Amino acid sequence: MTDSQQLSAVASSDQQSTREKRVHVPQDTPFTPGPSDDFPGFPDVAAGLTAADTARIAAEGLWAADGSVNPEAARLGQTLATALLDENAQDLLPAELAAHVEEVRGVAWPAYHRIEVTDGTRLSAFSLRQLGPGPHPLVVFPAGWTPFGWPLFLWAYGALARRGYHVLAYTPRGLGYRGLPSTSEGFVDVAGPNDVSDGSDVVDFAVDRFGPSVIGFMGESYGSGISQLVAAHDQRVAAVVALSTWGNLATSMYDHRTRHTAAVKALVGFTGGPVEERFDAANQEILRKFDANEDMEAVVDWGRRRAPETYAHLTNRNGTPTFFSNTWHESLFPVNQVLTTFEALTVPKRLNLWIGDHAVPEGAGLIGTQPGLVNLPLAEAYAWLDHHLKGERNGVEEWDRVCGQVMFTYRTEPVLDPGTGEPTGENQVVEPALRESRADWSEVTTAVETFALTGDGAGGGDGALVTGGGETTAPPEGAGWRRSFVAGVDTEATAMDMPIMTTGQAEWAGNPKVYETHKIDRRHALVWTSEPFPADGGAGVPGRRVRGIPRLRLTFRSTAPSATLVAHLLDVAADDTARIISHEPCTAYDLTPDEDTTATWNLQAAAYDIPAGHRLMLVVDSMDPLYGDEATVTWTQTTIGSPDGLPSFLELPLG
Repeated sequence: MTDSQQLSAVASSDQQSTREKRVHVPQDTPFTPGPSDDFPGFPDVAAGLTAADTARIAAEGLWAADGSVNPEAARLGQTLATALLDENAQDLLPAELAAHVEEVRGVAWPAYHRIEVTDGTRLSAFSLRQLGPGPHPLVVFPAGWTPFGWPLFLWAYGALARRGYHVLAYTPRGLGYRGLPSTSEGFVDVAGPNDVSDGSDVVDFAVDRFGPSVIGFMGESYGSGISQLVAAHDQRVAAVVALSTWGNLATSMYDHRTRHTAAVKALVGFTGGPVEERFDAANQEILRKFDANEDMEAVVDWGRRRAPETYAHLTNRNGTPTFFSNTWHESLFPVNQVLTTFEALTVPKRLNLWIGDHAVPEGAGLIGTQPGLVNLPLAEAYAWLDHHLKGERNGVEEWDRVCGQVMFTYRTEPVLDPGTGEPTGENQVVEPALRESRADWSEVTTAVETFALTGDGAGGGDGALVTGGGETTAPPEGAGWRRSFVAGVDTEATAMDMPIMTTGQAEWAGNPKVYETHKIDRRHALVWTSEPFPADGGAGVPGRRVRGIPRLRLTFRSTAPSATLVAHLLDVAADDTARIISHEPCTAYDLTPDEDTTATWNLQAAAYDIPAGHRLMLVVDSMDPLYGDEATVTWTQTTIGSPDGLPSFLELPLG
């Protein structure tokens, strides 16, 4: 009897119990989680999970303190997978998770597969096939860029199955620790042509196995980019959900002539093995060039060929509804490149922007650490699929195209130590941050306020940000001022703490990074600060409502042949502590000492309310742990000025 015949027989039998049905679930290969050859300390699934364990995982989040995937989150996913695939493993889970597994088993058949694609590579995959009469819609879920593969988001697959979807999740080629059944064969192709072809092969497999009524793709991070790329090249994909996604891999890695080294280092570390084992020779060479800051044109071309933005015309031709979700302080895939791709699409589309960093807003909903709570980022993603794959009129048809959280407008309360009742120093969110919808991104910014940079600040003091500057406006005190700092030493002005993602995870939880502005070393940075904003910032708005992409122009020179300028935009309170609004570096080469160069660049987009009484601060230094520092020569001098005809200024978008 074939799998499909067996499924029909089971589904039509009224006398057969649910437990008897599960005994005959077809599986391509037995699933035996861990341990891993590459990761001997892989979480012990056999030990099971308690309610205390899941509470601890929820508190810790998706990211561990070292910036890697939390192994305990991986343990949760692996345990859920084991419980679904082995009906005798229910005692591995606490009551709420066990109930979820029972509900999923009541509507769908779980199975573990090895899918052989066109070139013979076998991909690890997991499916949930609806038991009821069909046809049913299918969601294909490529796993993110993690060494744990598809089990990490097992909870989300179950949530989709409970909504009536067949689900087919798979680990993209080359990812995973050796020895784990969730690891796929081959080399990591970094969303290259093999990954696009693999996606279509997975669709072929799904069509043959499930006979779906319609097919959608959903992914987080790496899986979200693959989802977009497959949809652009395969007309069978009817809708896409892209969480913590990228639009242009090239500018995610290298923008304004500055390498995003911390992001690439983190991604390489997430593959589950050394570069020599995970990447083929051609991709190893690209990574080598990136690491050496060599032949970056080749690196950019390689990234553009892997950019959904490059194929936006194909997505538009196919008319594929596309849902984006990203964060304002995204460390791996900065928000501006997603905006560019989003703007290039003419299909039904939605962009959600959240407080936090990569995968943080949707993380708890993907891994299932808060089964009794609604994860809003995922709830809206599911609604998108329900509307476009199942035809539900659920309000999605009335959504604006853009919806953004306003940074740090949530209400928090101190976390109390359960033993002593004393504050722990951490906060928890008790009322979510304000969200604002706009018909399109073009309506987010309604005005621009321009600030001139003054030459004040001799002797290490701060210059001023004075309203009324601009391209053709002379500096307030006249032309010719210059201010200098010593390059090559980092300061307290950093985009985020290292490891990456940890600062954003704290932001989402109600604990944004606090900067003590007096600690920013003015020997190694230049600072400009506005006057406190009045209670009425225009149109009855207190302070300033920053909405959109700030733009900075600086005229500068260096005693070295190259220089990096890192701009940080801060909101400064009366006590001189600050929170970050935005940042972005820019690097210049082939400089001539004593000759001015002018650079104009965009900082990352932001939605931020600067309260009345607070000040706007611009800090420019030469280094940030997120970025490569090869252009910065230690103990050289960088001088910023505002000569007549080339004034330095900051444009602040308002909305």
